[in-house]
Parts: sequence; C-alpha cells; structure tokens
Amino acid sequence: MMTKPDFSRMTRQELRAYVLAHREDDEAIEALIKRGNPNSPKYPFPQTDENLREMEEILKRKLGSS
Repeated sequence: MMTKPDFSRMTRQELRAYVLAHREDDEAIEALIKRGNPNSPKYPFPQTDENLREMEEILKRKLGSS
C-alpha cells in the first residue's frame, strides 16, 4: 500500500497538481477545498447597521438580485 503525501506540507500549487493527477483522492480534494483561494476578497463581519447595509449590497450584487 502506498502512503499518501502530507497535504499540510504541500504548497497550494503542489496540492492542486496532486489533485489533478489523482482525481479519485477525496482526501486530497477536501484538503484543497479547505485551503480556499488566497486571492479571494475578504470581508469583515458587519459591526454596525451601516456595515450590515454595505454587506447586503455586496451580496445582492454578487447574487445578481436587486
């Protein structure tokens, strides 16, 4: 039986390449998903009513509703 690599020691790029080469490895896929995308925008949790309104507007734009 072959031992799996330590996904926590792999860079995101290495892990992505591993997943592409081993598409049946659900554990590797889950590890990649849990890492998320480091280039995704980060939004702070709304602390005020104004922040909440801003977040609602952002979500409406993202979801394409009015």
